[in-house]
Amino acid sequence: MTATYALDGSHDGDVELPPVFETPFRRDLIHKAFVNLTSHKFQPQGRKPTAGMDVVADSNNPPTGQGVSRVARMTGGGGGRQGQGAEVASTRGGRQAHPPIVQKVIYKKMNKKENRLALCSAIAATASKNLTESRGHKTEGIESFPVIVSDDIESVSKTAEMTKILDSLHLSDDTRRLESRRVRSGRSLLRGRAKKTGKSVLFVVNDATQVSKAVGAIPGVEAVNVRNLSVLDLAPGSDPIRLTVYSKSALEEIRNIRSTHLEVVKPR
Repeated sequence: MTATYALDGSHDGDVELPPVFETPFRRDLIHKAFVNLTSHKFQPQGRKPTAGMDVVADSNNPPTGQGVSRVARMTGGGGGRQGQGAEVASTRGGRQAHPPIVQKVIYKKMNKKENRLALCSAIAATASKNLTESRGHKTEGIESFPVIVSDDIESVSKTAEMTKILDSLHLSDDTRRLESRRVRSGRSLLRGRAKKTGKSVLFVVNDATQVSKAVGAIPGVEAVNVRNLSVLDLAPGSDPIRLTVYSKSALEEIRNIRSTHLEVVKPR
């Protein structure tokens, strides 16, 4: 049995965790699932077929007996690039030797049972305080894992109300840790990406329409529909595991997850 809390932080009864939370922790599968799911967002890239070759350059004909290399050279006169090597991969401004092509298969696939086991393992890991703290989350004052709140959380749509709820559930320390982020240097700073926005609390609810509005202005805090829950949400960067808050109705939805490793083999 695990304690549940009201929005003011008071004890609101106990609930039995679904069988999914008994799944053993598999860091390797979580990482594999994260890599595969991330590849689904990749954008194919290629190169112009004639890139680096839109120049007037010819090789010697015949190619031998000229006393110079056989590399194609710029033609013409009057200075400029006359006589310089061009067009081929070993010359300045020439084509690439093996450029990327859009036909490359970048969409990785994963077995259905493996993917389901990775999700179950990530959900079960949210019940571990040690794994949550190992990712850097602040858990002082939180008595039970995972954090379960009443379904009233799904009707909250104001950021001010959500801030008070984070305070009452002792989650504000984790949101404040993102305020002291080191400013990055280099290209990222010049292009307006001076700071990375880290990941803080994740709310898993049955209907995330209102909650998403409430947490939208709080850095690092996100809300997701339980039916859309993914390893990408629970283990950002494939680093388990994120500080997660479940609503009671979302927990009942998780109870419906079916996986072969959860099936009990009946004795004959």
